[in-house]
Parts: sequence; C-alpha cells; structure tokens
Amino acid sequence: MTDSKGQGQGKGQDKAEDKYPPARAIVLDDSAALALGAGNRMASRFVVEAEKDPTLRVYIPALCLAVAEADRAGVAEHIGSLPSVDITALDFAGASAVGKRLRGLSEEARTDPYEDGWSGTHALHLAMPSVEWPRGRPVLTGYPTRYKGTGVRTIQLER
Repeated sequence: MTDSKGQGQGKGQDKAEDKYPPARAIVLDDSAALALGAGNRMASRFVVEAEKDPTLRVYIPALCLAVAEADRAGVAEHIGSLPSVDITALDFAGASAVGKRLRGLSEEARTDPYEDGWSGTHALHLAMPSVEWPRGRPVLTGYPTRYKGTGVRTIQLER
C-alpha cells in the first residue's frame, strides 16, 4: 500500500480513515438539533455539505426533534424546512429497541439530559450498525458521555 506521496506504509500503520472512513451519514441528537436551530456552525456545516452532495445524509430522530422542540419553540419547524435533513420516525424495530433500552435505565436516567433517555435511545438506535449502515452512523452531540460503552462513534459538538 502506498500513501499519497507514493511511499509505502508498514503493515501495522493503517490510517484512521482506513478503519473509519469519512462518514457519509450522521445522526444529530436533541442537543445537536438545538444547536442547529440556534445556528451552530458545526451542525450547520453538516447540513450545508449534505445540500451540496446528495450522497451525504443528515438524520434527526423524531424523538430528538420532539425533545428539542419542547426545549425551544419553533426549532422543529426550522429543522423540518431543511431539505437535506431526514426526520426519522420511530418504526416498530426502533420502538422495540428503545423500549428495551429504557427498561434498563433508572427513572432519573430516563429524564436526565446528560443520560440517554427517550431521545438518546432513538439516536442510539439509528447510530447502531444495520444492514444499510454496517459500520453504523456517528452521532453529533453535546453530550458524548450519553453514548459511552455503546460502541457508537460520537462527534463532540463545538460550542
């Protein structure tokens, strides 16, 4: 294998992008949805890039959007008007997965914004590996500790 300068790489020197190629899709949780609604540059950049390149996808789980709307009126309408953002409904498989995960959480964890709760479990469900996304999808979040120990990649939202 050679690098961009034509130099060979050692067997144990795989690049990070070989293991984790650039994401073609990203999941925004409720904290990222709020940031997008407030004009956060990082969150907005993902949406703008998806506008330019139809192979890039931005997903916002419906439960994350509901939590964001409860926190700030009008954010759902704003995000819903963005053509490159896919608001993903909670289907049967998702409802089952979210319910099972919630069953394992304490009552306090279900409502704590720093824990996964309802919106975090929906984001987690979308981020997990699937037939369509064998490596899963990273989550853009202001609370990466929500997803600790799940195996899901997170991207820390810039403030």
